[in-house]
Amino acid sequence: MKLILATLISLLVAPSLGAQAKPDWRAATMEELKAALPLRAPVEKERIETEMRTASGIVNSRGEVIAGVVLITAGYSADGKYSHFLVVQAPITIADIALAPGSYVFGWQRTDEALAVKFYDASTGVERGTATAHRMPQGGRVESFRLWPPADQSIIQIGRFSIPYRLTK
Repeated sequence: MKLILATLISLLVAPSLGAQAKPDWRAATMEELKAALPLRAPVEKERIETEMRTASGIVNSRGEVIAGVVLITAGYSADGKYSHFLVVQAPITIADIALAPGSYVFGWQRTDEALAVKFYDASTGVERGTATAHRMPQGGRVESFRLWPPADQSIIQIGRFSIPYRLTK
């Protein structure tokens, strides 16, 4: 009887054969962000300081982190080109830009109604694509950078603007 009960419980709790349980995502703690993000981000041939108080990210039940932070680019060749550093440990698609696990940087330029946000590979500077960040509805808090957990809203917030994302794993 105990064996039958244990078998029934394991069938109810365990994912079916061949299928993997989809990880749950939540906001990362400051300790998790400090462990994932560098104090000096490797960007092309430089190591650019980060502003850790602006760090934001998400973590899943497997411990994979997607997180970003503002770069302090004054005095570096990246000044005016890059504004943020992004660590991706699980595949993500931002707007239509698919990013595999790795390190990325992005910068933005203001247009009439939105922000044109360009993503680059952090180590090489190779452009990965451009996304449009649209103004968020009024009443929300302005953030230098915020990666919202998918349970709240699947967006990356830059100031008063946001870009949609989706987790691709």
